[in-house]
Amino acid sequence: MLSNVVVLLIAAIHLYILILEMFLWQKPTGRRVFATTAEFAAATRILAANQGLYNGFLAAGLVWGVWRADPAVQVFFLGCVLVAGVFGGLTASRKILRVQALPALVALLIVIWVH
Repeated sequence: MLSNVVVLLIAAIHLYILILEMFLWQKPTGRRVFATTAEFAAATRILAANQGLYNGFLAAGLVWGVWRADPAVQVFFLGCVLVAGVFGGLTASRKILRVQALPALVALLIVIWVH
């Protein structure tokens, strides 16, 4: 049960990121979260929507792993989240390490420990 809860929490984080990047990127909320200007948000809206879609796929994969009760699927998608979080943290913003990579690492360790 604990592993399912943490995996679904990571999925919820990525669903939230999908909403921010696909639908709120140019809105005040999206610009505040990502610390962007209106001009930058307008110029990069398509790129942000693409990133949001990928975050949605990560969320879907995590939910699928819980629905199937398949730790291998959960480990795979948590690994993808971890790699994306580390890459983003090193190339875009250190904040991504705390928001994406660290929660994914904790969830990954819990899933491995429980199973």
